Amino acid sequence: MFLSRRLVEPIKRTLNSKFKFGCYKGIVCFSKCCSRADVLLTPYDIVRMKNRLGITSGELLDRYTYTHIDEKSSHPYAALKMIDDGGECPFVTDEGCSIYEDRPSNCRYYPIGQGLMIMGSEKGAVNEEFYFFIKDPNCLGYQEEKEWTIETWRIDQGVDLYDEMNKEWKDIQLRRNVSGQPQLDSKKQGMLYMASYDIDRFKKFIFESNFFDLFDIDKEEVEKMKTDEIALMKFGFKYLKYILMLEETLKVKEGYKKKAV
Repeated sequence: MFLSRRLVEPIKRTLNSKFKFGCYKGIVCFSKCCSRADVLLTPYDIVRMKNRLGITSGELLDRYTYTHIDEKSSHPYAALKMIDDGGECPFVTDEGCSIYEDRPSNCRYYPIGQGLMIMGSEKGAVNEEFYFFIKDPNCLGYQEEKEWTIETWRIDQGVDLYDEMNKEWKDIQLRRNVSGQPQLDSKKQGMLYMASYDIDRFKKFIFESNFFDLFDIDKEEVEKMKTDEIALMKFGFKYLKYILMLEETLKVKEGYKKKAV
């Protein structure tokens, strides 16, 4: 979630950090935090949301998102598009979130924010997660008495599953978001966006082209991707690492090596 710096408490927190918070229909500020919010979406968010709505990933992206290009990494990201009149989330009703069971991970985290950074160690560079509190002055949830740790909040909100599903994808973003990495051209940005978000188009791309003639992919993995969207999503992460030249995750068949070069 893109946040105004004035809302972010400038203290790094851990999973054991405690806080008091509550949100329910009767509270005065109910669903107000869902307005004028810039919600960055992840690949697993798209899978859950599009299946909940019964539409394709392309339809979801066209109707409910806009594209944000990160200035540093030149990566394209899908962000939730608010309704123009009052900046409300398109999924919020008087009763609350209409896709609550399949809401995005950033919505699940609120009022917690999550960050990732690369830390040096004896074993080389490692990713370190940290957390922070979002202190929106219009949110009354902090006045509630229910006490949590960040870890218990994550489990209660089901965001631990989302983090596990998106872990590899976030690692790709972090590895690209360092100085010295080349900017992406528009073609590569399009491929990156497709493999990250438009899972239905990505499926057509690999199954309705000569993709499997070019790359040596395990047959069981290919068969699984035909029916398992999570397997397809994770294969998309492999593809991203390959085209971004982070890892040689795909093997070109011998007969096509010269053509690939």
